[in-house]
Amino acid sequence: MNRIDPQNALPLYHQLYEILHDKILNHEWQPGDLIPAEFELTEKFQVSRITIRRVLDMLAKEGLVKRERGRGTFVAEPRLEHGLSRIVNFTEDMIHRGFKPSTRVIFAGVVPASDYIAERLDIEEGEELVRLDRLRLADNEPMCVEHSYLIHKYVPNILKKDFSKISLSKHKAAEYGIRWIRATQVIEAILSPPDLSHELDIKTNSALLYIERVSFSQKNLPIEFLRAYYRADRYTLHNELIGGAG
Repeated sequence: MNRIDPQNALPLYHQLYEILHDKILNHEWQPGDLIPAEFELTEKFQVSRITIRRVLDMLAKEGLVKRERGRGTFVAEPRLEHGLSRIVNFTEDMIHRGFKPSTRVIFAGVVPASDYIAERLDIEEGEELVRLDRLRLADNEPMCVEHSYLIHKYVPNILKKDFSKISLSKHKAAEYGIRWIRATQVIEAILSPPDLSHELDIKTNSALLYIERVSFSQKNLPIEFLRAYYRADRYTLHNELIGGAG
């Protein structure tokens, strides 16, 4: 459907929504393309500007377009789904999606465990932790920042490695025999502070998906505390729920 049919039982805005929605999903309009101006859409589809704005708002809420003051409306980059039912390895996940992953190490060092982290890792406050802060990129575009805290005694000498070039998860398994078998996590929507905004190349107070995770080894020991900050304009979270009786 490429035109509005006044005889159609569907409301005009719904017909227009389907037309523009299909143009985006069928890649007739590519990510980054400027969508025709409101007056052009008004003339082409013979609907009011109020209808045009309503449809663009609907598409924006779905994350399919982004509106920039003074510039217009653009087709948004597709969001990446982040699964909640398994422990996701960023590098493998990006390769699976057809992106070229890369990592920049922001900080690497040994720090004392705060009371908050110590409680979650079931250790004493002040125990040595290896802290590794990394910027994760896909096709050179910043996607998330990860702050990993590992109990130092389980991963001695780990800081001798350059984790901008090698996989932390693979190195843990190969060198220390540590594999994650389960994790607990909480998820929040937050606004990006200036430091994270700079690292992720987004505006301050942009929306972020914040994940706080404790990962357990095959011996059921909590070994890593992770804080991850995902760009909300590029990520969605998904999960599969199974219904029960009742």
